[in-house]
Amino acid sequence: MKKNTRFVCQSCGASYAKWTGKCTNCDEWNTLVEQIVESETEAKSAIKKAEKSGKILDYKNIKAIEPSDVKERLKTDFDDLNTVLGGGILMGSVNLLAGQPGIGKSTILMQICATVSKTKNVLYISGEESAGQVKMRAKRLGAESDKLNFASSTSANDIAKTIETGEFDLVIIDSIQTLAMDEISSAPGTVSQVTNCGNLIIRAAKSTDTAVIIVGHVTKEGTLAGPKVLEHLVDVVINFDGDRYGGFKTIRAVKNRFGSTNEVAIFEMNEKGLKEVKNPSAALLAERQNTDGSIILATLEGTRPILVEIQALVTPSNFGYPKRTASGFDLNRLQLLIAVIERRTKLKLDDKDIFINVVGGMKLQDSAADLAVCMAIASAAAERKLSEDYVVFGEVGLGGEIRSAFRADQRIAEAKKLGFKHAIAPATIKDSFVIPTKDLRETLIKYVNEK
Repeated sequence: MKKNTRFVCQSCGASYAKWTGKCTNCDEWNTLVEQIVESETEAKSAIKKAEKSGKILDYKNIKAIEPSDVKERLKTDFDDLNTVLGGGILMGSVNLLAGQPGIGKSTILMQICATVSKTKNVLYISGEESAGQVKMRAKRLGAESDKLNFASSTSANDIAKTIETGEFDLVIIDSIQTLAMDEISSAPGTVSQVTNCGNLIIRAAKSTDTAVIIVGHVTKEGTLAGPKVLEHLVDVVINFDGDRYGGFKTIRAVKNRFGSTNEVAIFEMNEKGLKEVKNPSAALLAERQNTDGSIILATLEGTRPILVEIQALVTPSNFGYPKRTASGFDLNRLQLLIAVIERRTKLKLDDKDIFINVVGGMKLQDSAADLAVCMAIASAAAERKLSEDYVVFGEVGLGGEIRSAFRADQRIAEAKKLGFKHAIAPATIKDSFVIPTKDLRETLIKYVNEK
C-alpha cells in the first residue's frame, strides 16, 4: 500500500499536501521536501502502546537533592574562547558551532583538537571531508597526536554507538546537516533528520559524559540552518561571524547553559590558523588616517571595550533615488539615523548617496554607535574632520536627543589607554574625560561645523 506523504518546509516546518515551490508561511523558495506521514491509525496505535509501556517516575523533594560536583572542563589554547564557553568545554555538554562557509570552523576545531588531545582522547568525525583532507589540515596546524582519532561517517546511528562506548572525552561532528538516521527515509539535512539525529547524539553524550561539538550550517541570512528545535536541544550555541576573506572574526555564545552570553572572542586568520587578537583596538586603529567622515567609536563586543573606526562617504546622487549602503552596520538603523539628521539638524541629505563602513570587518550591534555614525555622516557632508583627540559614543533618539550608553566606564578606560584626550558622550556620564552632549544638532554644529 502506498504511504501517505506530505511536503514539509525545511526552513519553518510548515506542511503542504503538494509541492508548491515557495513556502507561503516563511516565503522561502525550494525548501519543500517530501516526507512519509504516519496514518491516523498508526498514530493511535503508537499512543496506546506508549500508555501501556510507561511507568511512574522516581521523584524526590527538591530539598533532598544534593548539588552535583562541578564537572571537569576541557581547556583550549584560546583564553577568550574559554571565557565564551564559560571556562572551557564542559564534559557531557553538547555544543553547536555555526558560521559561514570558509570562515574557519574546521580550522578552529582542529586547533581545539591539538590542545585537548595532548591529555584526552579525541575523535574527529567528518561527513564532508576525506581522511586525507583532514590529515593535511591536522599536519598544517600541528594537531597530529596519538590521542587524536579520525572517522568518516554520515550515519547518526553509528556515531551515537561510538560515543556510547565512552572511549572518547571529546567528539567533534562535522556537520549535523550531513547525518541521517537509518529509521527515517527523508534526505540528510531535512527537519526530521536534523532533529532526530541531534536527539540521538545528545542522549549518547549525556549517558557517557562525553563532550560533543557539532558543526551547523547557516542560511544566506546568517541564521542557523535547520529547525529551531535543534538550538533548544543543545547546551551551547556559538556563532562564528566576520569576513571570511579577511579582517577580524568573532565568536560569541547566543545560548550558554553553563556561562554568560555577554562574552566575545576575537580572532584573525594567518598561515598557522586562527590567532587571538589581544588588543583589537590598537590593531583596528593602526592604519587610520584622520580625514573627513572618519570617527572613532568606543563600542563593546560583549563586555569587551573596543575602539573602532567608523567611515562615511557622502556624494551627490546621480539618480533620482539616493543610495544608502552600510558595511558592518544595520541598514535599517542607518536609514532611521539619516531621517533624524535631516529632520532635527536641517542637514540636507535627500540628494546624497551615503556609504558607511566599519573598519576591520566588525559587525556592530551596539546602540551607542548612533552618535558616531551621525557625526561621520555630517563630517563627510561638511568636508570637515573631527580632532584626533576625540572618541565618540551615545545613542540617538528620534527627537535628536543623546541617550546614555551601557558600560560607559569601560569605554572611557579603553580610550584613555590608547591616548585619547576626550570623549563626546551623553551628559548623564559624570567624568572629567567626557565632554557632555544632550542634543544632536548642537553637537554637529560645535564639532563638525554643520552647514
